[in-house]
Order: sequence, then structure tokens, then C-alpha cells
Amino acid sequence: MIWQQIYDPLNSLALSTLAAGVPVAVLLIALAYFHMRAHLAAGLALVIGIGIAAVVFGMPVAMAGKAAGFGIASGLFPIGWIVLNIIFLHRLTTLNGYFQVLQESIGSITEDRRLQLLLVAFCFGAFFEGAAGFGTPVAVTGAILIGLGFSPLAASGLALIANTAPVAYGALGAPVIALSAVTGIDLLDLSSMIGRQLPFFSLLVPFWLIWAFAGFKGMREIWPAILVAGASFAIPQFVVSNYHGPWLVDVIASLVSMGSLTLFLKVWQPKKIWTSTKLGKRVDTSADDVPPPEPFVRTGDGTISTVRAWMPWAILSVFVFAWGTPMFKKFIDSVWAFKIAVPGLDKMIMKMPPVAKEPFLEAAVFNFNVLSMAGTGILLSAIVAGLLMGYSVPRILREYWETIKTVKYSLLTICAMFGVGYLTKYSGLDATLGLAFAHTGVFYPLFGTLLGWLGVALTGSDTAANVLFGSLQKTTAEQLGLPPVLMAAANSAGGVMGKMIDAQSIVVASTATKWYGHEGDILRYVFFHSIALALLVGGLITLQAYVWPFTSMVVR
Repeated sequence: MIWQQIYDPLNSLALSTLAAGVPVAVLLIALAYFHMRAHLAAGLALVIGIGIAAVVFGMPVAMAGKAAGFGIASGLFPIGWIVLNIIFLHRLTTLNGYFQVLQESIGSITEDRRLQLLLVAFCFGAFFEGAAGFGTPVAVTGAILIGLGFSPLAASGLALIANTAPVAYGALGAPVIALSAVTGIDLLDLSSMIGRQLPFFSLLVPFWLIWAFAGFKGMREIWPAILVAGASFAIPQFVVSNYHGPWLVDVIASLVSMGSLTLFLKVWQPKKIWTSTKLGKRVDTSADDVPPPEPFVRTGDGTISTVRAWMPWAILSVFVFAWGTPMFKKFIDSVWAFKIAVPGLDKMIMKMPPVAKEPFLEAAVFNFNVLSMAGTGILLSAIVAGLLMGYSVPRILREYWETIKTVKYSLLTICAMFGVGYLTKYSGLDATLGLAFAHTGVFYPLFGTLLGWLGVALTGSDTAANVLFGSLQKTTAEQLGLPPVLMAAANSAGGVMGKMIDAQSIVVASTATKWYGHEGDILRYVFFHSIALALLVGGLITLQAYVWPFTSMVVR
């Protein structure tokens, strides 16, 4: 039996919106104010969400349970799969001392913690966002920062703040490609429009990142290096997105930025070296919770060169880039992959106007293409690197089991979070929240941007938020006389600022930094930065909608 989504079940948009927001509110309050363990908070939100979907929105209970189950499976693959395997690689490099030498090599470029943060969180993280996305950059950079001595809160929060401006072009342009597919807007037009919004923030975010870490004075002391890092990322981001397409934007921009900053630091260093790794005693007591470093044993003759120390991460980069290439993915999927239509859910839910132009049945197909998932590439890179580092096969298997035990609660949390996200999608709760934003009239450029922010905060993915709200953005823009390409792009550009507060990213950060159970602390720290940056994006979109010369930037 087909079930039609209902977007105002209480015959009051205000009351229906409040009801739709209950699961998300429960999750955030449980994490941030009641300090509940993340997997328990997510489980509670999921149970309450099923209740709201069934009792208030009329979704059959069995169907709501299947939507949640579909989300749980999708959380484990691919996101949980990425987290598990990147932590496995990090464990291997930590146990034998390779990671310590890598940290020392970064320190040899500069001893200043602010500049190390720029190199690792912004430049290096952007490369992994462009190549793989889906949690990889936060996992990698969070682990490196904690290894460099950054406190858990600093490593977690700053890795999340840095992973914003590159997100729209992450995973070789996947969010833009998805946005084009659901809106019917030309792919290159969308790529160009987003590329006329985000470069402003690619220039701003490095300054914001260092300000969040070291304060205004600390930021001012290294402004030339920050400018080099930001400008050398923003300019290629604009050029590649406007004249090539969305596929290699982050990869090229990050490599240019990394190279430019490294060369600049060979001729310039700050007068005062910043050695603190904490955010400040008033907000950061997390150093008291730093777990003791795991013991490591030198391999071979006991010496590890810098080249050898970077070798595992170079291998990871090669594998991740290969796994992110569409042609390679297509080839691997042709070897082994299968799709499972979720019985009782696939083509059993009808989206209705005004969310959709006309009624259509929502697909629910689990794509188990595990061989082409980024996590598989990471696992293979870890195995290859482990063998080259001198690990035996039995030792590799033993350490993999230890990694599973380490991240088990994080995997449970990720699965539950995805369960909430998919439940809101298939029950129509997300659409109800979106329609509330669409009633803002002349203020829609601001609130439409915040809709993208909300979408990413709920789903954990700019790609998913574009799929959820892209069509709604286009339809609403047409009704209000705004350029559809502007608001579709705003959904993605605004969405990137929600990446730092989505529950999955926070869990990835807490896992990478081994600061388990402190997800609420991380959320409280990054929330202000997330909403402030999202409002700034909304301000830019408003200018592009109404004020010359910003209106001339809109793709026609």
C-alpha cells in the first residue's frame, strides 16, 4: 500500500514544524546539555523519531522502522567503513613509531602550532575532502593533530571548522553532481555558481580557524601565512570550478595551497613561535583527558626516515584518489556490486507537492558496492602500508580486531545517526522543516541558505542535503522570482557550514582523537562557529540576489 507524505499533519505549519524538529532537538539537547553518551542520545532520538513519524505524521510503524533500518545500514556502509579503516591505519602507524616521525617532520617545517594547524587541518584536510570526503578528512587530520600534541577539544573542534569550505566539491564533486541530477540545472552552471560563493569563505576560513585557536592577536601575528594559504586555495577553487567543472576543484586547490604555504614558510616565520596546543583554559580543559600514548616498537634497525614515515599516508592518498575516480568506481562496480530494494519501503512512499513538482515514488535501494567504497581503498592502503612497515599478517589481523573494539561505540552512534536522518527523509519531517524556511519571502536567500545548513546538520552530508532540498530550493526560487541556480548553489554553499555540527562528523572527530564520550563538548564548542559562518554565507547569497555588483556574479 502506497503511503503519501503529509507535511502539515496538525493543520498548523508552526505546530507541525515543532513536531518535526523534536527528534533533532532531543539529539542535540541530550548531547550538549545532558552529556549523554552519543550512541545512547542517537538511539533515544531514533526511537522518539519513529514515534513522531508514526503518531503525528501518520507513517506506518513498520515502514518507519524499515526507513530507520535502511539508514542504519547506510551509516555502516560507507561512513562507518571509512572511520574503522582510517583509525586502523592510524593505529598501525602509531604502534611502530612511524606516526611520531611524521609529526616530527611536520614540526620541522615550522614549530609554530598555528602554522601546523594551517598545514594539517586546512591544506591536508582539503585534499582528503576532495579525494574521498564522507568523514575521511576529519578522521585523518584529527588523528594527526592529536599526535602533534593538540588537546582533544582543539584537535576535534579545529579539524571540524577547517573542513567546511572544501565540502561542496568533496569526493570529486559528488555534492554538485547530485544537485544537478535532482534540479535539472546544468552541472557546469552549478559548479560555476558555487565557485562564485565559496572562494570568499576559502579565504576567510583559515583566518577564522586560527582566530578560533589562538585569538585575534595570535591570528594577526601570522596573517601573511594565513593569506597565502587561503588565497592559494580560493583562486584555484574559483578557476577550476568555473572553467573545468566540479571534479578536481578540491584536489588541485589543496595541492596548490599546501605547496604555496610550505614554500612560503621556507622564507618567512613568525617572530613569536606559538607553542601552546590548547584553546585556552577558559574553554579547554580537555588536555586533562588526553589518553596516554600507545607504546610503539621501532622496526628493523630502529631508525625511521621522514620519507618512510610519510609512506603510509602517501599510499593512502594514492588509493583514496583512485577509489574516488568515477571510471575506477564504475569498473570496480562492474566486477562486484549489488543493489537491494528495501521491501515495504522502496517505491512505497509518495512525495507530494509542494516539495516535489508532481507526486513521485521515493526509491529505497541499498547499494552494497563495498569494493568501490572509499573505506575499502583505505583498508587496502592500510594493509599494504602495514606490510611495508614490517607487520606480519597475523599481527595485522590482531590489530584490526583491536581497532574494531576501539571504535564499536562510534560505529553504533554513526548507524543510529543515519537512522534518524533517513527516518526524517522518508517520513517527510525534513520536508516540513524545509517548507517552514520557504515561507520567509524576501528573506528567503538567507533562510534558504540556512536550509542547506540544516540539511547537512541533519544528514551529515552535503550530497544528501542537496538531494533532499535541491528541488525545493529550485521550486521556491522560481515562485519568488529568484534565479534557481543561485538558490540551488546556496543550498550547497550554506550546507558546508553545517558539516562541523552534524553528529556523524562529531563522532568521527571524537573517535580520531580518542576523546570518547565527549561529543557534547565538541558540539558546544563548534556550534557558534557553524551558525556564524552559515549566516555570513546567507548574507553573501542575499547580496547576490538583490544588490549590484553582487548580482552580476550570478550565472545566467
